[in-house]
Formats: sequence, structure tokens, C-alpha cells
Amino acid sequence: MGMIKSEYDVESYSPMGTDHAEKHIASSLPVYADQTGAVPGESFAIGDSLYARIQRFAGKYSIEQRGIERVPEDERTDTGLLKVGTMVCSGSFAIGVLAVPVFQLGFVDALLTILFINLLGITPVCFFSTFGPVFGLRQMVLSRFFFGFQATKVAGIIIIAAGTFLVTMFGYRIVHHYESYSWIPSFIIFLIVLGQFVHSGAFVNLPMKVGNSEAGGVLSFAASVFGFATGWTSYAADYTVYQPRTVSRVKTFFWTWIGLIFPLLFTEMLGLAVATAMTFDPETFEPSNIYSQRYEESHIGGLLAAVLFPPFGKFGEFCLVILALSIIANNCPNIYSVGLSLQVLGRWTQAVPRYIWTFIGTLVYCAIAIPGYSHFETVLENFMLVTGYWLAIYEGIALPEHFIFKGGFSGYDPAIYTSPHLLPPGIAAVAAFLFGIFGAVMGMAQVWFIGPIGKRIGTPTYGGDVGFPLAFAFAFISYCGFRTLEKAKFGR
Repeated sequence: MGMIKSEYDVESYSPMGTDHAEKHIASSLPVYADQTGAVPGESFAIGDSLYARIQRFAGKYSIEQRGIERVPEDERTDTGLLKVGTMVCSGSFAIGVLAVPVFQLGFVDALLTILFINLLGITPVCFFSTFGPVFGLRQMVLSRFFFGFQATKVAGIIIIAAGTFLVTMFGYRIVHHYESYSWIPSFIIFLIVLGQFVHSGAFVNLPMKVGNSEAGGVLSFAASVFGFATGWTSYAADYTVYQPRTVSRVKTFFWTWIGLIFPLLFTEMLGLAVATAMTFDPETFEPSNIYSQRYEESHIGGLLAAVLFPPFGKFGEFCLVILALSIIANNCPNIYSVGLSLQVLGRWTQAVPRYIWTFIGTLVYCAIAIPGYSHFETVLENFMLVTGYWLAIYEGIALPEHFIFKGGFSGYDPAIYTSPHLLPPGIAAVAAFLFGIFGAVMGMAQVWFIGPIGKRIGTPTYGGDVGFPLAFAFAFISYCGFRTLEKAKFGR
């Protein structure tokens, strides 16, 4: 396939050679793109510009140079599907713990919520992970086919993530390699926690409550579980773009599903079980045993310490340190994808190499995380709920575009991913996004606001959060209507 030498302008370059492309404004990104818009890896270091010199320096240390540019088919050589599973192999002990002290749920109702909401939440993640091998495009770039070119910038801004710099700076291959093994010590320690907790006999089968408070608690907890489970959706394809186009979509879906469902269920259910051991004085609500005391003192780490420290001593402390370090594995994919999402925002952001955005993202992450430490449960709950709202809207727009308006994978032309005039105008997506926000506001039950629908489900004081299903429904229905009109008007 012939190569086109181009001063690559992400805002106006068209691989189809239209007159719009001929009017492009020269950019500081000298890149060789082929006729499908794919950019060979070696082209990033060509030339004497500052960008090229930085990329050559990065290449000496095996730092991934590619950002949001499309991966050519001959460079999609990562055939290890097991790595797709281990890449997303992350759970959350803390989410399970929230069921008891925050949402006041019993054991069985919380357990069933964890099971079914995780099954629901990971399904879009598994589906969108199959897009990477087919198109060789990152998830936020694929979003241009759903939201249009300009509206995707808004989607990129909305993504909130946290991460770890020293691993994610090096890119796709190092992140995959690290994630392939990082789950093993955490899994072993969680097995130790499980064994010791069972041996302690401290588990309490908390009874299921009834009435409005139970309904509100279950729905609000479900929203937090959903937010964590579906959290990969907006960057699902980022970690499969180097998979061959010929790889089975069913296998990609399956390995992603395996990598998500088992650690999510195991860690959240374990967190729930350990949380049942906490007891509080019925009159003063003061902690009345070691589990509740340690939780009040040090939150999730204190609860784990209550399980590990008395019987294991120094080894228990070592286990807790390893678990603390395991957060790196959860954060790596987030901060890696933040760099890609920032590059989507415009020509100037793409001119900054991905690994520099990784560093900046890490600084922002620290600025958010350090003040939030002392309010961990509140921060985690609110973050998961807001994440669930945003991703429910994203899914409510992307899924009907894929299945109804594009008719499946055959309806895409990946070569136009840099051509705003050939992509959807994005008017329908923006309108549907606003409707989705309206649905989320109507159904949310946050500390700072309870929507009119959310207030009617639970108790008047706390409500019940149905923000994410309403956000999805409002976005889905409105998008189908607006997109029909948009296609009739613009023909794209």
C-alpha cells in the first residue's frame, strides 16, 4: 500500500484525498500515513523537529511512541489473548466493603447485587474490546464514529482517571507485561485473608432488610458496583489495538470477560464478607469490636489489618504492604488511557507525546488522591456513581449507533477517522448526551443532591440511586430519534 507523506493535521487530514484535506493547516507532526490512515511506528522519529527528537529519545528506552494514530495491520502482531484477560484483571475489595457501613445492606442482598450488576457492567467492556483488533484504533478515537469529531473532545475531557507513572510511561507492551503477573501476589494474599477470616469465625450473616430503605440501599450500592465494573468501557479497545485483525471477536470478548468477572466477584464478595464482622453499639453507634475499631481508624487498610495482624504479625504487615502496592496494577491502565484521551482533544494535544501526558496525569492524580484520603468512602462512592452516569450515557449513544445506524462492524470506514466532514456531525450525540445528564440528575441520590425520582425510591433522607439506568434510557431513546433526523439531513 502506498505511503502518503503528510504534515499530519489531526483536525483536517483526510486519507481519502478530498478537497478538505488539501486545505489542511501544517502541523508540527510530520508523519507518514498510508491510504487507510494507519501510521507506521518508525515514522514518529522521522525528521529534525522537536517532536521527532523527543520520540527518538523515547525510542532508545523502549517507550511506546504511538499515541492515538491508527495501528497498521502489519504491526498488529500481539497474538496473546491471555494478556487481554490479565490486562483487565482487577477487583475492588473496597467496593464490597461499602455495602455494610455505607449502604446498610444484609449479606445475601449485597451478594446478589454484586453478582448481577457486575455481569451487567462488564458486558459493554467486553464488547468494545473487540473493536481494537478490527480497526486498530483507540476507544476515544473510535468514539468519533459515535459522537462525531468535535463532540468526542468533550467525551475526552469528561474521562476522569488515576494512575501510576513509572509503568504507564513505557506504554502498551510494558503495561500488558506488568499486568500479566501483578495480579498473582494480590490473589495469594486475598486467599490468605479469606482463609484466616473463615478460621476466625467472625463472619455474620447479616439479615436482609425490607421496605424503602432496603430498596434505596440496594439501588445505590448497585450504582457503585456498576460504575466500577463498567469503568473500562471508555478505553476498552486501547489494549487490543495490537491484536491481529484476524483474531476471533468471540475469543477477545471471552478472555476480557474472564479477566473481569472473576477478580471482581472474588474481591468484592470477600470485602463484603469481612465487612459483616464489624459491629457497632446500637445506641451510640460507636465501634464495638476490633474490626469496626480498625475500620474507623484506618478505613479499608484498617479492616484488612484486623484480619491479618493478630495472627500473622510482621508477615501480616508485609501482606498489607503488598496489597497497597497492588493499587499500581489498577491505576496503570487508567493513566495510560488518560494520555490517549487528552490527545483526542486537538492538534496541539496530539503534538505532545503520550508519555508526557502520562506524567502530567500522574501529578493531577496525586493532587486529587492526597486530599481525598481522609474521606475515602465518600470519595469512592461519589466517584463510582458519577463514573456510572457518564459511561451509561456513553453506552446509550455508542450501542445504538453501532447496531442500528451502522448495522455492525461492516458499517465503519476506519480510514476516515481524521476527517471531520465524513464523520457524524455529532449534533445528535450532544443532544442525547444532555438528555442522558437530565436522566442521571432525575435519578441520582448523592450526598449533595437527590433527584426527584431517586427521592421517591428510598427514604426521603437518602433516596435510592437510579441515575445510571435512567441516564442510559434517556440517552438511548433520544439518540435514536435525533440520529434519524441527523442522518436524513446530513447523510452521514
